[in-house]
Amino acid sequence: IESESSPDSPRLAGFVLDMFSTSIIDEANEFGVPSYIFFTSAAACLGTTFYIQALHDELKVDPTEFKNSDVELVMPCLASPFPAKVLPSSVLGKDLLPLFLRLVRRFREAKGIMVNTFYELESHTINSFSDGNYPPVYPVGPLLNLNGHEHDELSDRKDIHRDIMQWLDHQPSSSVVYLCFGSLGSFGVEQVKEIACGLEQSGHRFLWSLRQPPPNGKMEAPSDYVNPAEVLPEGFLDRTSEIGKIIGWAPQVDILAHPSIGGFVSHCGWNSTLESIWFDVPIATWPLYAEQQFNAFLMIVEFGLATEIQMNYRMDACQIVRAEEIEKGIRGLMEIDLKKREKLKEISESSRKALMNDGSSYTWLGHLIQDMIDNIA
Repeated sequence: IESESSPDSPRLAGFVLDMFSTSIIDEANEFGVPSYIFFTSAAACLGTTFYIQALHDELKVDPTEFKNSDVELVMPCLASPFPAKVLPSSVLGKDLLPLFLRLVRRFREAKGIMVNTFYELESHTINSFSDGNYPPVYPVGPLLNLNGHEHDELSDRKDIHRDIMQWLDHQPSSSVVYLCFGSLGSFGVEQVKEIACGLEQSGHRFLWSLRQPPPNGKMEAPSDYVNPAEVLPEGFLDRTSEIGKIIGWAPQVDILAHPSIGGFVSHCGWNSTLESIWFDVPIATWPLYAEQQFNAFLMIVEFGLATEIQMNYRMDACQIVRAEEIEKGIRGLMEIDLKKREKLKEISESSRKALMNDGSSYTWLGHLIQDMIDNIA
């Protein structure tokens, strides 16, 4: 947009919007400039949202009926049949579905959609967007905050950070399983005890980010326990003192980058998933909410990069995963087969190359910039 008072001022090329802020498209339209969405989950998740919205709007299918069903969907964005029961909660719940549908309909109005992924990881999905039924999709990731710990150097977390790193420094290479369930992930006392028993029975070294759930009914993030022993099995801390460490807040990027880490029990948030790929750390899936069940499916089935503890666990379902299943999952993670290990190493190298000059994401970003210029020409 050229200013009337200053005709030589730069023109506004467009609005770049968060995936949940599509109502701002109306503001962009008032200015007569295009809108671009930044989608922070997987490209396959984007493709699935388009598929479900079309299924509902064009074929009059109610996706909430897929909840707990055995239906498998064959979608253009996935190479494998997809179990509908692991769709995101926003698709399966009657309260959230209308909001989800309004959001995805607005996605179709965008001039382009940037996705935090890279072509080598999701080539099948990226290619599926080329049939003209979608806005242009640009894989420009992985976009990660690899310096996330730096702000802690001047905070009260500095000593915690140092303590964690020093403990890891004394562990053998690739020997430690790291358990962390994201900024909102936590469990009740019964589940905590089952995790502890599973860890102890596995015999593997561990670093466990154990968080206290918020009070019932409170929409708050978990907090650190003052005394974790209160929720752990009696004597657990003493019996595992030589091989395990319980922490609260975790400097995740630095932990995953440490050579002693051999596996990651993860909630499968997309950022954590990309970080595990970047640092070549295998995942055992334990999703909790949002689209994490879908991400677990991608990692286990579609990409063949992860092992499973759970794929369709949901925080609101009052499930208890027993120690035997957790032990089995941890053993499978720490003894992951060579084929998966080699595949993860290859895709990890691709994630780094994608951002280099002439890498796939570097090239896609160039296409995006050129398309932005063309759209205002």
